[in-house]
Amino acid sequence: MITIINVIILLILLVFLRYLNKKHVKFSNRVFIGLLLGIVLGLVLQLIYGATSEEITNTVAWYNIIGTGYVKLLQMVAMPLVFISILSAFTKLTLGNNLGKIAGLILLILVGTTAISAGVGITSATLFNLNASQLVQGEAEKERGASLEEKTTEVTSLPEQIIELFPANPFLDLTGARSTSTIAVVIFAAFLGFSYLRVVRKDEETSKMIKKGIEAIYSLVMGIVTIVLRLTPYGILAIMARTVGTSDFGAIYNLGKFVIASYVALIVVFIIHLLIILLSGLSPIIYMKKAGETLLFAFTSRSSAGSLPLNLKTQVDRFGVPDGIANFAGSFGLSIGQNGCAGVYPAMLAIMIAPTVGINPLNPTFIITVIFIVAISSFGVAGVGGGATFAAIIVLSALDLPVALAGVLISVEPLIDMGRTALNVSGSMVAGITTSRITGEINKEVYHDPILKDLGET
Repeated sequence: MITIINVIILLILLVFLRYLNKKHVKFSNRVFIGLLLGIVLGLVLQLIYGATSEEITNTVAWYNIIGTGYVKLLQMVAMPLVFISILSAFTKLTLGNNLGKIAGLILLILVGTTAISAGVGITSATLFNLNASQLVQGEAEKERGASLEEKTTEVTSLPEQIIELFPANPFLDLTGARSTSTIAVVIFAAFLGFSYLRVVRKDEETSKMIKKGIEAIYSLVMGIVTIVLRLTPYGILAIMARTVGTSDFGAIYNLGKFVIASYVALIVVFIIHLLIILLSGLSPIIYMKKAGETLLFAFTSRSSAGSLPLNLKTQVDRFGVPDGIANFAGSFGLSIGQNGCAGVYPAMLAIMIAPTVGINPLNPTFIITVIFIVAISSFGVAGVGGGATFAAIIVLSALDLPVALAGVLISVEPLIDMGRTALNVSGSMVAGITTSRITGEINKEVYHDPILKDLGET
């Protein structure tokens, strides 16, 4: 009966958001209202029942139909969107001969900012005097540590991880079956694009038919994206209610220093993103204003892949980034050079854990080694999947540090992961914007347009 009442409350709030939509309240405002309502609902549920109660567990199972269902719909459309957008970029002649330069710039920016992120993470961990030996391990933390130790056997060499990027079966990759599927789809679409350019030179009539077909499919896919994005306020409401309702605030308090140090590092890296935008000759204020909704969704959903459609639409519609560049930046950013998960997090863990095995974390040689390994292994994450967890395993294993100690942070992992995911998405958008600025392909009028185009509109 209690679960039914909680579900009815959620439904009433969803109806209220629908009412705001009919009253033509701006999309961005409805997203923010959904966020606030979700936080309030989650707090009320936790205060009444407790984070680990059976009532919360049963209620969250029903809330997930809306929250997790929404994220899955975004993931559903991500692969078709990446594929057709890359292909469409060739028919619009926005890639072509610049493909190598564009891909190289994006990778350079992603990996470069990851190395900088590692340096920031090291600095934050040092300033806050973080030390893994000071943390108390309970049963859950020990089990998590043992699980991480087992996963070290899944880590492959860098050459093997790079080989995994290539699409042996593109149709399998279109299903998102592998951790590197997104990049594999980009590669397959690029091959088709170059093939199309050959057809243009040899058979103009056939190329026109192909172009019309690609444009038709592109319109269909973008229609699906628009429909799904209109559900964002409802999805965020359910996701935040679940997140806040199940958060262990006691554990967060006990590990407060690590949480604060993590967010200080994440905020500093975000400020660096803004400086990169500024050095590109663009306004960081406009970037914050226009990227806000997408970063908010990434923060609440903790899903870089789920954020991809919003990421791409924001780059193209609000920042004036060409389709092809936006898709390369967004797709590569899912697996390579993640500033939060593959940069800040593993670097902080390395500095925390080093003293437990007698290593001085302030040794310049050790610090340089950590930054180098973090930057290189940010490619490796793509080969094994698992985001921050596998990034940490790869880095700690390469440094010969005990992986199990990372298990102590299991209780605050969701809270930190929210900030990490938002930073990952910001990093990929900055890579797309900066690359299009360097190549001279950004539409400055769109970027500087003060009117926010609703992401839920066609």
